[in-house]
Amino acid sequence: MDVSSFQQQLSDRGIQLSDEQLDQFNKYYEILVEWNEKMNLTAITEKEEVYAKHFFDSITAAFYYDFTKEVQICDVGAGAGFPSIPIKICFPHLKVTIVDSLQKRITFLNQLASQLNLDNVAFYHDRAEQFGKNAKFRGSFDVVMARAVARMSVLSELCLPLTKTGGSFIAMKGPKLQEELTDANAAIQLLGGELSDLHTFELPDHNGERNIAIIDKKRKTPNKYPRKPGVPNKTPII
Repeated sequence: MDVSSFQQQLSDRGIQLSDEQLDQFNKYYEILVEWNEKMNLTAITEKEEVYAKHFFDSITAAFYYDFTKEVQICDVGAGAGFPSIPIKICFPHLKVTIVDSLQKRITFLNQLASQLNLDNVAFYHDRAEQFGKNAKFRGSFDVVMARAVARMSVLSELCLPLTKTGGSFIAMKGPKLQEELTDANAAIQLLGGELSDLHTFELPDHNGERNIAIIDKKRKTPNKYPRKPGVPNKTPII
């Protein structure tokens, strides 16, 4: 996906990018590739692939959720900033919080935000399990997002405690999400969520199937969740 196709595909879906925003994406790509030589951020470094499989893929969440509203987003395990930073570039008014367990990635994200002149972004070096126990953040976000971080039974325990009642947990995944959702149904219900929508689509130019699940937070998450770091992955709720 070249830059003009990227711009046109978003425009066709009502997302108009200014020259400044296009410049931010170009700088994002350059900074990503530069830092990737020093640390492992992504296996995808070819420009057209980055635009398709990272930038455009991240923004697809905006096709199914209205980010034009004033919302506070928490991105769990964002790695190199996906999906929240591309969404933030498209919708500059958003308030974004990113939590990641690796300090090197947090250092990269701080530098990225500075060089892209992004405001209202905050980065925390923490395990999602511990972050979800923090009274300052627990149940405080309108939207909690995660992109290909873990299977749904695990991801729900990391993300739903951070989602405010009445908010949404958005899981961005590859194929087989329906199967994962079946396995995660008990966890989602226990943690206070209910599946609202499931969207399946293909990225442009044969770049693969993607699935987005939107889970509404209907009830407060029981205080015992999330469990201690590592426990959700070792013994998922079933």
